[in-house]
Amino acid sequence: MSASIYRSDIVERVLDIAILGLLMERDHHGYEIRTQLRDRLGLGVNVSFGSIYPALARLEREGSVEAVTPSESRLGSLSTGSLSGERASLRSRRGTPGLGRRGRKVYRITERGRQEFVERLANPATVDDGRNFSLRMALARHLTPNRRVTLLERRRADLVERLEELRAGTRNPQLDGYARSVMEHAAQSVELDLAWIDQLLISERSTPQPFARDAK
Repeated sequence: MSASIYRSDIVERVLDIAILGLLMERDHHGYEIRTQLRDRLGLGVNVSFGSIYPALARLEREGSVEAVTPSESRLGSLSTGSLSGERASLRSRRGTPGLGRRGRKVYRITERGRQEFVERLANPATVDDGRNFSLRMALARHLTPNRRVTLLERRRADLVERLEELRAGTRNPQLDGYARSVMEHAAQSVELDLAWIDQLLISERSTPQPFARDAK
């Protein structure tokens, strides 16, 4: 598998987890998901509609999500805002240029999608990088305490390995001062991440539910 195909596969998996995680909380319009990905899950502004709609279509084909009409959805029932606010928002969106029929679709997660989401989220073999892991932690309330600990331990092991590599690199006599400074800075960043992970592990092991109600 080429590097570009491998990276594309990672991005696809991350996007699928993020979309399913949002739909675990409530139904969403397709275009609304983009804002939520950026503002709540920190995926960045580079997630385009050209990525989101194919991901939704793929998840729909797999049976993980289904498209419903607004009247069939539970849109707003689990929102943090008021129902009147949701309705006003929907009314304003109907007049937004460029939405079209696709923008009026509401997506709902299926029971199969819920099961698939939890399995993907908990799978420690797919913790590929910092952004991927941060997304998983943002959605970790959907996991049981044991699964959260497993996820944290896997990330910790990866960080320890990375820190050892960086520390070994700083001892390379061929490095000039600038290159060594960059590696030392990277090592300090990893140390901060390790301290964060260790604190999370302490919280998970000392109390069953340190942040939110665990998934059943």
